Order: sequence, then C-alpha cells, then structure tokens
Amino acid sequence: MAEPLVSITVCVRDGAHWIAGCLDALIAQTYPSFEILVVNDGSTDDAASVLEPYHDPEGVNGVPLRVHHQAPLGLSAGRQWAVEHAKGDWVAITDIDVRPEPDWITNLVAHIHPVDEREQVVAVTGRTVFEQANDLVSRLRSVEIAAKYRARPRRTSLANGPCSMFQKEALLAVGGFDPSWYHAEDMEVSLRLLQAGGTIVYARDALVKHVPETGAAHFLAKRRRDARAHVRIVRHHPKRQRSGPGFDFLGSSTMVLCLLPLWLAILGSGAPFIFGLMSGEFGFDQTAVDHWETRVLLAAFLMLLIHELLLWRGRLGVVNREVMRSAPTNKIVAMLGVRRLTFRWSLALWHGLLLGLFDALLGRNGHRRS
Repeated sequence: MAEPLVSITVCVRDGAHWIAGCLDALIAQTYPSFEILVVNDGSTDDAASVLEPYHDPEGVNGVPLRVHHQAPLGLSAGRQWAVEHAKGDWVAITDIDVRPEPDWITNLVAHIHPVDEREQVVAVTGRTVFEQANDLVSRLRSVEIAAKYRARPRRTSLANGPCSMFQKEALLAVGGFDPSWYHAEDMEVSLRLLQAGGTIVYARDALVKHVPETGAAHFLAKRRRDARAHVRIVRHHPKRQRSGPGFDFLGSSTMVLCLLPLWLAILGSGAPFIFGLMSGEFGFDQTAVDHWETRVLLAAFLMLLIHELLLWRGRLGVVNREVMRSAPTNKIVAMLGVRRLTFRWSLALWHGLLLGLFDALLGRNGHRRS
C-alpha cells in the first residue's frame, strides 16, 4: 500500500530567528511523501525575508514548500488556512520553536492503523522534549513536560500542538480550527474529534525537541493564557458530556492553583500574631501561648506544611525534586527560587481564570454566548 501524503504545517509570528532551525528539520524528514505549508501570521520582524528562499511550491529542490502571508489573525486562523489548502490526507502540525527528529512523520504514520474494530484513529500525537538552558524556568518546564508524557497512555485526549497529525477529512468534519479561539486550539479540536467518536493515539517515538523555554515573564504569560483558555475548554466540554480518556493536558497546574489560596490563608492567619508582637500586646510567655493569635499561628504553620506537601507530592513533587537535583548552584537558593516561581505561577493561573470568566460573560475569544 502506498504511503499517504502528509501535509506538514507551521505558523510563525515574529520568530524569524527560529525559522531556519524548524524548516531545515522539516525538510530533512525521512518520510517519503510530504509537503510543507508555512503561514507567516503578520510578523513585524524579518520573517518574510527569511522565508522567501524557502518558498518552493513545485518542490524543485526536493520538497514542495508553500509560504502564505496573512494579517495577524492568530494561530488558529493560520492553521485553518493550512488545513484547507493541504493536499495530504493527513495534516501534521508543529510550532516554529520546535525541531522535529528526522523520523517524526514516519513514526506518526506508523500509528494511523487501529488495533481493533472499536478504534477510529483520527489523530496521532508524538512526544515533545523541552531542552534545558541554565535557568530555573527552563529546568522546571523540561521536567514538568517529561513527567506528563511519562504518564500518558496509548489512547489519549490531546493531540499536542507541537507534535501531532490529524486525518484531514475528520478534522474538517468537526469544523477544523476556529479563528475566534483564544489559545488552546489543539485541546478544542482534540475534544471535538473524541466527541465525534474518533480515537487519538500517542506515539512515544514520534519525537520533537522544543527550544528551551526561558524567562519567568514569558513562562508566566503562557501559563496565564493556558488558564484563560481552559475556562473555554471546560465550558464547551463539561465532564458530563465527555467520553473516553480524561484530560491529560493539565500537568502540575491543578496543584499549583492551590498554592495562592494557601499562601493567603497563611498570611491572613499569621498577621494578627505578628501585629501583636510588634505592638507589644503580648510576648512569648504562657499568656501568649494561650492567646488566640498563637493558636491561629499554629494553623498557619499547619497550612505551610500542607503547602510543602503539595510541592513534594504527586506530579508537582516529581518536578520539584528533579529541578532541585539538577540545580547547578546552591540547593537552598534553588529551593527558594522554586517556591517563588510556583507562587507567581499560581497567581498567573488565577489571573488567567478571571480573564477566562470575563471572556465567558462577554461571549468573546471563542466562547459561545449563553
């Protein structure tokens, strides 16, 4: 049987410095039958000039590669254009800051056949490895993503944006990528495909490498967008209406979300005791021990202990321990850095959830009006 034609799609906005690494890796794919579609989504840097020499629709230099320039309409709009103009039966998606291994497409295609009559494989998702730099953020992100993929079953609920392939006909049947979606377009189409009776298969050997995710500001902005989009996902796909595998794209976020309320409770409980000490209302004697502020302070210490348990248990504990183990400097400094970053991470998640609620109330960014 002839191998199916695969259309590989990638979008770029202001990522000129990543273009060569990504496109060279795509052109070097060992799979025998594929094309590449690149969407320049309104870049204001020199992405257009960097892309120009790659434009080769007829495949004169070996691989057909089309470059499409559009206004800054967003990732979903770019991916939808690529899907609609793809010639392949299967459409693979990746990101411009990703470097697929040469056999990425080959290993995805190897999993398109169902293992029994109950399966209708409509998407295959690979594995993303986040490379590490010398900063805490890149180490944490690398470890967190690795932990998430270790727990992923063969049949999964998410075809991740950097490393997945969809059956074009099935993707278009569920509406494809809606340009109005704010972020998390891979989650949305994945859940739609599952609701339509499809199966998403995880191919561990279909590997792509992501450039290091560095800088706290960049990391927190992405987590804020994740949380904001998650409101739309949960609203459009409530648990009572879902079937098949449960969500597997939450990572450590559920645990991190609990940290901000804990810290607020700790600070709120400890404040009366600290105020009492500063005002001279009581000291460290038996009266103070019996004083209600002391008992409240003990409650604050209990909540602090719960906070530490959250950091050291479960998936977040795996992340915390491995980040600490790989710390190139003082372990205490690394420990304090992790706590500061996870607190800011929790704050970003709550901020994103509030923005998502406003989106729902106003019916914007892909939310259906009630």
